[in-house]
Amino acid sequence: MSLNKDSLTEIISGKYGFSKKRSTELIENTLEIIKQRLAEGEDVLISSFGKFCVRDKSQRVGRNPATGSELILGARRVVTFRCSTAKARHHSSPPPRTFLKV
Repeated sequence: MSLNKDSLTEIISGKYGFSKKRSTELIENTLEIIKQRLAEGEDVLISSFGKFCVRDKSQRVGRNPATGSELILGARRVVTFRCSTAKARHHSSPPPRTFLKV
């Protein structure tokens, strides 16, 4: 299941009793704050969820897949996400063992 802004709005309005308009405003404002901080070059840490990190990537040589010709790809800034260790452990833990009595 993919989670988009509409489904997030539905969840928030249903769980906390906000109107759909108010839920949409909360989501939009939260995302706007995160985008502003990242645009300013700051990392964004959301406890128990993860960290959005801004990285500078240097110029490099790339290749056009259609023609095979080399291109110079300019330096750029990218955003990466690192899952919190608690969430990473939760999602990567092996399934619980089940034992059968014989």
